[in-house]
Amino acid sequence: MDLERNKQTVLAFYEAGLNQKDFETASKLIGDRYVQHNPKIADGIEGFEAFLRQLREDFPALRAEIKRIFADGDFVIAHVHGVRVPGQLGTAIVDIFRLDQNGKIVEHWDVMQPIPEVAENQNGMF
Repeated sequence: MDLERNKQTVLAFYEAGLNQKDFETASKLIGDRYVQHNPKIADGIEGFEAFLRQLREDFPALRAEIKRIFADGDFVIAHVHGVRVPGQLGTAIVDIFRLDQNGKIVEHWDVMQPIPEVAENQNGMF
C-alpha cells in the first residue's frame, strides 16, 4: 500500500468534493464500487452525487478543514473541522475511508459531534 498516495487521494477528495462541491473531479477519486456507511447517504457514486447536490443547495459555503490525517494499510482516517455556515462553531468529524489497490476510495464511515458553545474542559476538540 502506498500510504502517502492514499492520504493525498483523501485530501484531494475533500477539496474537490466537499469544499468545491465539484462532483466531476471528486468522482475520479472513487472506485468502481462505493460503499457508504453514513445512513443519510445512499451507496454508490449516485449517492455521492446526490449528497453533493444537497450540499450545494443547502450549504454552499460549507468548508471542511482536515486537522489530522492518518493512513494504515488501505484505510485513511481524517480528523476534520466541518463548518456548514460561516460563523458557526461547526462539527468535529472523524472520517474513515478504505481505498482499493489502485488508490481509489471504495468505502466510507463517519462519526460527527457538534462543537458546543461551552466545554467542561479547555482541551478543545482539535
